[in-house]
Amino acid sequence: MSAEPSDRNFIDYKQAEKKALEILREMKAVSPRKVDIELALLVAIFELHKGALPGATISSIVQGHLQTLAPFYAGPPAPAK
Repeated sequence: MSAEPSDRNFIDYKQAEKKALEILREMKAVSPRKVDIELALLVAIFELHKGALPGATISSIVQGHLQTLAPFYAGPPAPAK
């Protein structure tokens, strides 16, 4: 029995997510600076779409993904220091 298209898409996404988290672990070993890793990951997104979409459109796509993901990471507030 084969997976339905939406099920297959989710499976593909989870495999890509797993690989991305592996790459993140490797990047942490290369640089302890979060800003280096953040910028490198953003560059990778722009490179993914390079030549197919203008930069402003890529930025909009990233913003949309961030708005979708933010609620899933909105855990309890950090304790005051």
